[in-house]
Parts: sequence; structure tokens; C-alpha cells
Amino acid sequence: MSISERVDKAIRTIPDFPKKGIMFKDITPILENANLSSDIVDELVNHCKGLTVDAVAGVESRGFLFGFSLAMRLGVPFVLIRKKGKLPAETISYKYDLEYGSAEIEMHIDSIDEGMHVLIHDDLLATGGTAAAAAELIKKSGGQVSGFSFVVELEFLKGKEGLNKYSEFNKSIVNY
Repeated sequence: MSISERVDKAIRTIPDFPKKGIMFKDITPILENANLSSDIVDELVNHCKGLTVDAVAGVESRGFLFGFSLAMRLGVPFVLIRKKGKLPAETISYKYDLEYGSAEIEMHIDSIDEGMHVLIHDDLLATGGTAAAAAELIKKSGGQVSGFSFVVELEFLKGKEGLNKYSEFNKSIVNY
């Protein structure tokens, strides 16, 4: 069985969460399976072959789960991208619009050096708004977006289309 099939089989779909009409893709069962989690990191590393990556930026909070392991395996720093007000040192921030309202993310101002190639990782790609905001934050800090990495992509929401202006490298392990 392929890694995509194994991940798909492990993901639990929760209907009407967090609101009616949403089919939530729960990765919790993956995290409870050490072998599958390790194989996911292997697959993410394989996706990065030939890509210049000087750092991996993980988006709060589930982007930390595999992003940190990916960075360790690639031998590069891991950068935290968090919701505003969660980081203790001086930060750089980026505000963006959501479907209903707005949000703001930030990272430490000294996390990215000028010209660094940064791979952005999150657990799930939906509309792409948060990933695009992370890319804007990387650019604002002087870095370059090498690409995007996700465990799950909800293709029907077409989030990948909005990310192509930052990088054409956009990999997911399983697509719905």
C-alpha cells in the first residue's frame, strides 16, 4: 500500500465539524501511529530532493507536528509561524483576510536571514490563505519561498492556485 493510501486510511473524517456542512479531516489517528508518522516524514523529505531549503517554517499549530521533524531530517533550522501575541521576542507580523474577518501571524524577527530559501509546511492546504500569509511573512523578512509542503490537500478548494505566485513547488501526500 502506498504512503498516500496509508495516510488516507488513517485519517478520520468528522462530519459537521466545526460547523454544519464541513467534513473535517482529523489527523489525530496518524499521530497515534509512530510508524506511519515516521513514514510521512520520510515522504516529505523525498519530496524535497533537489529543492534548496535553508529553513522549514511551520504554521501554528499542526504545521509544527511534521515540520519540525522535516527540518531536523533536512538538517536546517525550524521557524515558528504563530498567531499574533504568542512569541516572546521581537517579531515581524503579517495581517491577512479570512472568509469571515481577519487574522495576523508572526515570527521572530531574527528567524530568517536575507535570501534564505524557506519551505513552508502545514498539515492541511484548504483555501491557501494561511499558507499565502506565511509566504508574505517570509518575503517581508527578506527570505525566499522555496515551496510548500502539506500532509493533506483539499483540492476542491483550489488553494494551490493562490500559492503558485510564491513557488510552483507544492507537495501534498494525500489529496481530497
